[in-house]
Amino acid sequence: MNEMVVDDPHRLFDDWMVEAEAAESNDANAMTVATVGVDGQPSARIVLLKGHDRNGFVFYTNLDSRKGEEIKGNSHAALLFHWKSLRRQIRIEGPLSPVTEAEADAYFNSRARMSRIGAWASDQSRPLSDRALLEARVGQMEERFEGSEPPRPENWSGFRMTPERIEFWRDGAFRLHDRIVYTPGRGRWQTERLYP
Repeated sequence: MNEMVVDDPHRLFDDWMVEAEAAESNDANAMTVATVGVDGQPSARIVLLKGHDRNGFVFYTNLDSRKGEEIKGNSHAALLFHWKSLRRQIRIEGPLSPVTEAEADAYFNSRARMSRIGAWASDQSRPLSDRALLEARVGQMEERFEGSEPPRPENWSGFRMTPERIEFWRDGAFRLHDRIVYTPGRGRWQTERLYP
């Protein structure tokens, strides 16, 4: 059980992600992002992790979406990875900061063309009276960008979470789970074991 206690939780995260990618049939990089609105109400949704290194965890979104608006009002959030087949989860908490324009452009340009068209067509999280309206807007955007590459919309970018707390959880027999929490401190990560 001590292999969960390492010098660098980012390395442990990478190791677990490699195992998840081998074990999970779809979207091993799917994570819950939890934010809080100005009204104090929490909100959670699944998004895809699109980058990870020692600087943090990156995802992308429409900045005018509900999550984008909530992040503008409160930059602290929580991430949750749950891999049921591996009986593991990772909880991460910390502040979010915008990715650079170059990072956002590079990721946007790597997406499938129709995903880029969709970013232009969708007023994410806003009421949609009829699905046909969205389909018509997609058609309009296809015409608008015919023969050219759709650039990244101004209201579409990404966030990087700088972790202030990372908890690794592994299932144990009889619900005697293994939980290790990492927090940054004095030039190295501090660890603490929690009761299950």
